[in-house]
Amino acid sequence: MSTAKTGDTVAITYTVTNEAGTVVGGTQEQGPQLIELGSAQIFPQIEEALTSMEVGNEQKVTIDAEHAFGPRRDELVIDIPRDNLPADAQPQPGMTLTAQQQDGQQMQLTIVEVGDTAIKADGNHPLAGEDLTFDLTLVEIKQAA
Repeated sequence: MSTAKTGDTVAITYTVTNEAGTVVGGTQEQGPQLIELGSAQIFPQIEEALTSMEVGNEQKVTIDAEHAFGPRRDELVIDIPRDNLPADAQPQPGMTLTAQQQDGQQMQLTIVEVGDTAIKADGNHPLAGEDLTFDLTLVEIKQAA
């Protein structure tokens, strides 16, 4: 049986859990994901695990927070005066906003608290600060030409 190698496109299924064992992502709803090995489409640790796997193989890979979405950064939790929001805005916790940074890049913010004069928004990735465990299954290998 052949094994996956750099340049191959592989179909994988996976479930991602955090340190508490809570499922925080995966392919359960959309089905297998296609990845070209060596193209940096997924964490390097996952690519490394997939390389040399055979169809049907399963593997568990844990990625520490530093190498996943980085540590949580308190400076990315900011207060935004309600005056800076559109007049018809009705912010709610959990809603996302897009803000432009000083360097012109856009940043996703999640509203975490709504007050009378300001809202608190978090620019951290929702999984920042979390070690993540991927339960991988290699479903198919489409070998490079």
